[in-house]
Amino acid sequence: MVKETKLYDLLGVSPTASEQEIKKAYRKSALKYHPDKPTGDTEKFKEISEAFDILSNEDKRQVYDDYGLEAARGNAPAGGAGGFSGFGGGGGGGFHPGGFSQADAFNIFSQMGGFGMGDDGFTFSSSGFGGGSPFGGFGGGGSGFGGGSSGFRSGGMPGGFGGGRSQPEPDVVTMPLAVTLEDLYKGATKKMKINRKDPNGSKGSSILTVNIKPGWKAGTKINFTNEGDWQPECGCRQTIQFVIEEKAHSTFKRDGNNLHMNLHLTFKESLCGFEKDVMTIDGRRIPMSRSQPVQPNTTTTYPGLGMPISKSPGQRGDLIITFKVDYPVSLTPEQKQAILHYF
Repeated sequence: MVKETKLYDLLGVSPTASEQEIKKAYRKSALKYHPDKPTGDTEKFKEISEAFDILSNEDKRQVYDDYGLEAARGNAPAGGAGGFSGFGGGGGGGFHPGGFSQADAFNIFSQMGGFGMGDDGFTFSSSGFGGGSPFGGFGGGGSGFGGGSSGFRSGGMPGGFGGGRSQPEPDVVTMPLAVTLEDLYKGATKKMKINRKDPNGSKGSSILTVNIKPGWKAGTKINFTNEGDWQPECGCRQTIQFVIEEKAHSTFKRDGNNLHMNLHLTFKESLCGFEKDVMTIDGRRIPMSRSQPVQPNTTTTYPGLGMPISKSPGQRGDLIITFKVDYPVSLTPEQKQAILHYF
């Protein structure tokens, strides 16, 4: 039986919630109440961040469950029950009796990936919050953050937030990622090898997996937090950001969710008609025929044969075909006479 449930209620989880459930609840609430959002609430953002700071750390959560919020903040009197003496005195392993500040809230949000930790509409996180996450801050010696210490590292002070001092933000290193139109149509997985500097100054490498979703467009950004060179000033690695670039296609040109292509006709075909097969981007053949003259640069549209719409699964843009007439560069006297006779 926990002493109080206020922090669990703030995140909307039960006292028996798992670590993953707590992370998921924080992600949802932080993205909603961040002060930069239209739904932002500065005080609420601070409260849910402090709740996450405590409940995401095994030691703090146990203290909170047993003794309540003030104890988890490190404000319990020395000599408390059950061997609880000493929290807040100086050896508090991540507890900060100076109080949880707004800067601490922003530090947590940043270390968890910022707006890239979830569906923000602008950036995409490389993976969720489970094991093997690229955030690099999930320690190996327990469920707390920060490589085995109890609590986030921030402001240069191990195990705590440094009394509210802001931690330097890691640099963002942007890299272009050229992708074919076919891969943007059907989705793809790209593995990228990154060379990087380790904390001891040696050179290392990391393999990053980029999962490209059908319908993504040029300019889409994919963030991999804590995967670049080690930065001593912030005690973390740089953020690697891939930016999608669309490779030129020999047949199709993309315009939003629509695909455009040119269909070349001979002068004779434009006048007398034709029968042709058109190949779509997914390999389907569309039979096309005309029995009447076709005017140059006229178009025909095939709804639903364009690019997938990433925000509307199952829907696609249109395929728009423009007729291009290849006029002859010269005519024989007989051909001229035939044309003059016809007209």
